[in-house]
Amino acid sequence: MASSADMRYFNWLVLLVQLLGVVSVVITAVWMGHFQGGFAWTEDPAREFSYHPLFMVIGMIFLYADGILAYRVFRNDRKFYIKILHAGMHVAALVFASVGLKAVFDSHNLVDPPLANLYSLHSWLGLLVVIGFGLQWVLGFASFMLPWLGMSLRTLYMPYHTFWGVTLLILATATALMGITEKAIFGNP
Repeated sequence: MASSADMRYFNWLVLLVQLLGVVSVVITAVWMGHFQGGFAWTEDPAREFSYHPLFMVIGMIFLYADGILAYRVFRNDRKFYIKILHAGMHVAALVFASVGLKAVFDSHNLVDPPLANLYSLHSWLGLLVVIGFGLQWVLGFASFMLPWLGMSLRTLYMPYHTFWGVTLLILATATALMGITEKAIFGNP
């Protein structure tokens, strides 16, 4: 059992992580909204691209990490409610990531002439991470939310679910850093 001093440090650390997450989202929104020309949908593919970094940071960094943290932050609450929160935050992350992917593909496909898709390590790793995240969500939902899987199989699968969840979050963070670097190097005249 954690001591009250340990919990106090933990609570401060969670607060710090939340503040850093919100700051990351705000900085990305300001970068895309102010310094990269703003936001638009399909009527302006260059500005539609701006949704890609914003929605990927919201989904694959902020919401993904918060979904993982739910089990630590709410560890004293009923496990069923934490499962719903965990799954729900990851559904929201997947929705943001999907719209972010649509934005980047539109920004390439809707210009004349169309630009190449999937031309960098960032794009390939990013696509693999989102596919892995979606697969992880489906397997997690089937294993832990549906009643058909026995406790022994759930127990067997749990370490793999945990490992791949954290691994994919690390890969998502690395992919985001590659994308920011790519945009900073090649996106400015």
